Amino acid sequence: MMGWGGAGAALSGCDLPTTVTLEEGKEDVVSYLMPEEYVIPGVGVWYASTCTQCAAACGTHGRVREGRVLKMEGNPVSPLNKGKLCMMGQAGVQGHYHPDRITEPQIRKNGSLTRVSWDQAFATIQEKVGAAGEKVAWFTGSISGHQKVLLDNHLGALGSNNHFVHEVLNTAVWQAVSKDMLGDASPNLRIDKSDLVLSFGADFLGTWMSSPVHFATQYAKFRTKKERGMLVQIEPKMTLTGGSADWWLPSKPGSEGLIALALANELITTYSKDTTALSDETVALIKQNDVASVAKATGMSAEQIKKLAALAARKKNVLALAGAPVEGHTNGYAAVSAIMVLNVLLGSVGKTIESGGAFPFAQLQARSGNSGDLLRFTEAAKASKLDVVFFHGSNPVYSAPNSVGMEAALKNVGLKVAISQFNNETTAMADVILPESSYLEDWGTHVGSHQAEQNVIGMQQPLMEKLYENTKGLGDVLLALLKQAKQAEYGQYADYYAYLRHAFSSMPASYKSDPASDEHSWNNVLANGVINVETTDQPLSVAKVALSAPAISADDSQYPLHLVPSGRLGLWDGRHANLPWLQEAPDQISKVVWDSWAELHPNTAKKLGIKSGNIIKVQSKQGEVKLKAVLLKSTHPDVIAIPMGQGHTEYGRYATGLGVNPLKILATETESKTGELAMYATRVKVSKTNDDDVVVKMGSSDTQMGRKFVVTVPVAQVRRTEGV
Repeated sequence: MMGWGGAGAALSGCDLPTTVTLEEGKEDVVSYLMPEEYVIPGVGVWYASTCTQCAAACGTHGRVREGRVLKMEGNPVSPLNKGKLCMMGQAGVQGHYHPDRITEPQIRKNGSLTRVSWDQAFATIQEKVGAAGEKVAWFTGSISGHQKVLLDNHLGALGSNNHFVHEVLNTAVWQAVSKDMLGDASPNLRIDKSDLVLSFGADFLGTWMSSPVHFATQYAKFRTKKERGMLVQIEPKMTLTGGSADWWLPSKPGSEGLIALALANELITTYSKDTTALSDETVALIKQNDVASVAKATGMSAEQIKKLAALAARKKNVLALAGAPVEGHTNGYAAVSAIMVLNVLLGSVGKTIESGGAFPFAQLQARSGNSGDLLRFTEAAKASKLDVVFFHGSNPVYSAPNSVGMEAALKNVGLKVAISQFNNETTAMADVILPESSYLEDWGTHVGSHQAEQNVIGMQQPLMEKLYENTKGLGDVLLALLKQAKQAEYGQYADYYAYLRHAFSSMPASYKSDPASDEHSWNNVLANGVINVETTDQPLSVAKVALSAPAISADDSQYPLHLVPSGRLGLWDGRHANLPWLQEAPDQISKVVWDSWAELHPNTAKKLGIKSGNIIKVQSKQGEVKLKAVLLKSTHPDVIAIPMGQGHTEYGRYATGLGVNPLKILATETESKTGELAMYATRVKVSKTNDDDVVVKMGSSDTQMGRKFVVTVPVAQVRRTEGV
């Protein structure tokens, strides 16, 4: 019931006072004749909490002045982000004060929305839920902590197990391979301990593993060691990580698995790497994929592959990673497995890949989203297997490809309940809309989807009083729903804070700073913002799995280009498109702002008669989009890349009607073993229209025009100069 496996626990935060109240534009200013504790006019006070802008669960410090949160920074105590915070975390304040927030519960009647009380909204829900039972479902983004515990308890009380967890940007295939080959779905990846990182499309400084700040802190150590770490990035379109690489190699989408096999072949035949940890079938497959044949099949030169193998063989601590371009194909599992074989051959397991250990409170652990659940949910809805669905932290109507048929499927669901801060494409189809509190004014506990070497539970506490009285946090909504199902057990809790506070009281004594004083321990948790969790050591062991051959898709003369829908730090998968700060932040590679664009290699554009700024039409078998062309050498000639995040039809004044959504024209192909949506398997054709437009970007030029503004200097020369 509490999520601690027999010993309940929960967390809360201090109730921050405020002397300024804001309701419907009216403001009462009260002088500080009797100032409250810790409040000094004009002086900010910092409070610890947890960021929920992505699934990383970074620790935060929020600066509060006169009862208003004004600035966010990282919490130095958190081992995940160590005092750092990305642009999305910084922009959380803008979402909190956003003018388009939903402020009242609403019910859709005869096609129009009517404002109602919370009691009326819950009565409408109970009327349907009571009869639906096991046909009730939750559709969420990644979720953890006590919110996950209550959600599971709610479904359990109804006899349902329908929890669909969706994330557009995910590592589901990597996790499946890690589980099968190493026995741990989420091992600790030690970039900081590596001498060489071979990254096959893993944008770990951007969106990969939903933990960019954590990996950025490791990357800083990787770069500043006495023997400076080297990064090689192999991917179809340059990412933020690729832009930071020592050696960037463009790859044909779907070819990365074969390149990994060729590297393995070279490591075995030329450098005599030990194969005893591999199955006979895997060794046989590696020997079939020699450098010459793979070079011919993939377009990457044999010289490059051999040079890369020599580099890997020479380095002591190597880490090979596989990202979205590898996972997002019909043979993604096989390709990721081939890359994981490199870690086995190079002795990385136990060195740069460490056991994550067994988390002691399994109920609190993150349930990470994937794309397969999007497809499974749609099929269940089409088959009328779901009568009531609750949506939270995900916008499937926006993110589902047109070919999935999400909107038609939702018409088969009797009651759709959306819990959201903002109106979006999914709330536009909901029957009941429940206004959610901002994470800066709500309680919660969180366990990051990827943990650091020290596992933690993040504490989320309100940094200020609620801006809008009639909003509720997810925990309070779940508790109210549980009271409808199990009043005797949950009726004792006045609100989610009371539930968390009670749970903390029954937390194992070893996790309390002062076992003799529950209140003192609680206040320490609020001050620190995290609870350190001791995991049980579970050493990794390599399983001798039989590797299957990753195949490259055949050429398609009608649809010759590979579509790469790319995520980026900032707008992410589109969830932050309504925040002007993040719209204004330039793309890390193209420098474009406030727009959608298509990235083409200059040679490909020349063949098609396309110039930068031309409006082009990108067509797949599932649909088409029109947008501006941007010519970049950091794109493979066989690729057209369209960043995700834009193209909203219902997301407030700053996002609606801006740009295009490349997810809509994806094919509904799936990865053969895991059932994940193959997001990088769609083929497209491109044609020029008669229209042009200005590409708005940070900076006016991508070239130095032959002038030596930026000079590259060999590492060896820097070391001589600095006396290293």
